[in-house]
Amino acid sequence: MAATTSILRSAFFLFKPNCIPTTRTLGRRHFQPTRQFCTRPNVIQTLEQRGLLDSLTGDSLRSICSHSPVRVYCGFDPTAESLHLGNLIGLIVLSWFLRHNHSVLALVGGATGRVGDPSGKSLERPELDIDTLNNNIAGISNTIVNILKQNPNANDSVMVLNNYEWWKDVKLLDFLKDVGRFARVNTMMAKESVKRRLESSDQGLSYTEFTYQLLQGYDFVHLFKSHNVTVQIGGSDQWGNITAGTELIRKLHQSDMAYGLTFPLLLKSDGTKFGKSEEGAIWLSPALLSPYKFYQYFFSVPDEDVIRFLKILTFLSLDEIEKIEAGMKSKGYVPNSAQRRLAEEVTRFVHGLGGLEEAVKATEALRPGSETKLDWETIEGIAEDVPSCSLVYDRVLDVSVVDLSVETGLIESKSAARRLVKQGGLYLNNGRVDSEGKKIGVEDIVDGKVLLLSAGKKNKMVVRIA
Repeated sequence: MAATTSILRSAFFLFKPNCIPTTRTLGRRHFQPTRQFCTRPNVIQTLEQRGLLDSLTGDSLRSICSHSPVRVYCGFDPTAESLHLGNLIGLIVLSWFLRHNHSVLALVGGATGRVGDPSGKSLERPELDIDTLNNNIAGISNTIVNILKQNPNANDSVMVLNNYEWWKDVKLLDFLKDVGRFARVNTMMAKESVKRRLESSDQGLSYTEFTYQLLQGYDFVHLFKSHNVTVQIGGSDQWGNITAGTELIRKLHQSDMAYGLTFPLLLKSDGTKFGKSEEGAIWLSPALLSPYKFYQYFFSVPDEDVIRFLKILTFLSLDEIEKIEAGMKSKGYVPNSAQRRLAEEVTRFVHGLGGLEEAVKATEALRPGSETKLDWETIEGIAEDVPSCSLVYDRVLDVSVVDLSVETGLIESKSAARRLVKQGGLYLNNGRVDSEGKKIGVEDIVDGKVLLLSAGKKNKMVVRIA
């Protein structure tokens, strides 16, 4: 399997002066902010200010990032053909390093993905066949490249690698002799992800999963030696795996110049993680979730989450976010204005300007009561994101909208449909249906191919005409 390598080109930009911390604190499990005086922030301060910093293996990284460029990497396991919303913070943090003139490397775990990371998992990951794994590697690599190339400050040092490229040549006995003897079992047992699984009487922890932290640690060793990578980042549940790497580098290369940084996991309002195994996962690939549906997700986040998401998932200045927050408390605030800005910024970062334009066009065109003229392509563009059905021409023409709404399953009963008409909440192609007797005419069938029924603002039904 060849390494997946992508070189992205862009330009450098100027910085303001660096921050100097007034105190030194070593980050352990949870990072405690330090008071600082500075004339310009470095990347560590930026992450701290935006709520993107959880732990540091050493506070000296702050000073190093103020004075010289570093190369940082983040790993992604190919357990699905696309990254999901839970992975987005890793790409955001990589992008902040880029914006501060550092270089970045994304690592896809073609080798470690065959083992499975036990961090944050109560069950062992299912084994993937080689074809599925290769498909996932290709899909995730493309997603990473497509997102990072949107960064205005991406440079020719951005790379995407597959760790199978070096693991395929490693022999077990050589690995045990050269690396395994430096790994202390008592230290490995003390990792939180291991302890949690060992305390589970039902599942426990397989030896395969137990070795994962050593494999990921060796990835850091290889990248440190071969690509001058000195910083590994990951979610807070990756602390044990990251420190396994810094310890191996210290022992194998007698170097204290390897650092780890963790960021908080992206959590829902109820405190649970965003994942890909749950129904309705927010995928980053447009092949699995359209830009329209992605945009709609962020447009619908609760008010209590929107400011937090603006800080951690966008690159808007904190001053601008403060103005948005103040605006939400003003009397003249238009509901969902902050959510609209959030949706625009995150969709542009993930799907580019073209994806954002597609999402905004569909959102506006499909808004009940909108004066935007609908076309077949716009309606088809959301057909996979909303319920749809197919009916022959004769079962649609001259049929009442009330009857059609019931037949398609949009509304449960004719009586409910009639009440909705009286309340002004039933729409045909975004036009309000004012009469119970309204029937479908030839002119109502968009481009002779499709209809759009809406019950209220959110419930829609695409009707394809066979």
